[in-house]
Amino acid sequence: MFGVSRQAIYQAERRHTLREEELLKVKDLVVRTRSRMPRLGTRKLYHLLSDELKTIGVKIGRDGLFSYLRQERLLIQPKKNYTKTTNSEHWLRKYPNLYQDQVFTKPESCFVSDITYVKSAEGIHYLSLVTDAYSRKIMGHHLSKDMSSESVAKALHQAIRNRLTKHKAIHHSDRGLQRSTPDITRTCTKPNLRRIR
Repeated sequence: MFGVSRQAIYQAERRHTLREEELLKVKDLVVRTRSRMPRLGTRKLYHLLSDELKTIGVKIGRDGLFSYLRQERLLIQPKKNYTKTTNSEHWLRKYPNLYQDQVFTKPESCFVSDITYVKSAEGIHYLSLVTDAYSRKIMGHHLSKDMSSESVAKALHQAIRNRLTKHKAIHHSDRGLQRSTPDITRTCTKPNLRRIR
């Protein structure tokens, strides 16, 4: 009725069964190799197993190996490598966001503060930066082994010392805990620096 003979159906089933048996050999090779190198990626795995696959007579390309391992849930899941640098859920006062929709036409009109982390052989270090929003110049910075408010304050004080102008400026941050401490607030309420966020 569908234009497919009974013989063709049986042959297709036979090919499918044979292929499944071949792929079981591939699975055994993958599991054995991963027992020695658990985090080995599929590209390197394919390169390592290519000679053995030829020896056992299994034809499978790199993309085919990816598809098969995905089907068997044998792909390596990437590790989440994330270091949190912001805690904006705190009880300290949060200031309104005056930065939004602002257009800055001269340097030193707005300072943007942020913390990023830097990995080294000694571990993780935290870099506090204060950047001029208009020129993108780094006005202040401080590297430390923790995310203390003192480190943030040092970077901000350096930025203020490096100013070449005296006109009013605003300070924008991500409302992190370190930038909501009394020391930072006192610094930001000086006559020529308005606090935002």
